[in-house]
Amino acid sequence: MHGDFINTSREGFRIAHDVSVYSLIAVSRAAAPLMPEGGSVITLTYFGAEKVVPHYNVMGVAKASLEATVRYLASSLGSQKIRVNAISAGPIKTLAARGVGALGDMLKAHAEKAPLHRNVDQLEVGGAAAFLASELSGAITGETIYVDCGYNIMGF
Repeated sequence: MHGDFINTSREGFRIAHDVSVYSLIAVSRAAAPLMPEGGSVITLTYFGAEKVVPHYNVMGVAKASLEATVRYLASSLGSQKIRVNAISAGPIKTLAARGVGALGDMLKAHAEKAPLHRNVDQLEVGGAAAFLASELSGAITGETIYVDCGYNIMGF
């Protein structure tokens, strides 16, 4: 993820997609038989799937692939009453986020630009996941739900 995107190695590209994308396919395939009455599969994505985010590099491309995979899995599993969705959370201080350069700058810029003028917290992301896992979201599948204090709606 560090350096210029053009220097992404084939192996780095493969690993990013294997970990971030194919894993959702594999988990969904294994989980589907455990949900004979239907259910919900939820993954996490990030705004870097849609727009260039400095220092995010190959992960942005992997997240774009992940979001397409959510749609294809939703189509594939819909006949089994299994819904598949993604949550696009704003930046949060997590172990994974520490791998993205300039996280502090990202958090500051996000809070300044988001309509709610703050960063999202883990409980808010968890609340969205609880909603998507519940029957309250029974007609929602193949979607990316933004939990980012409105950051994604803003221009510059």
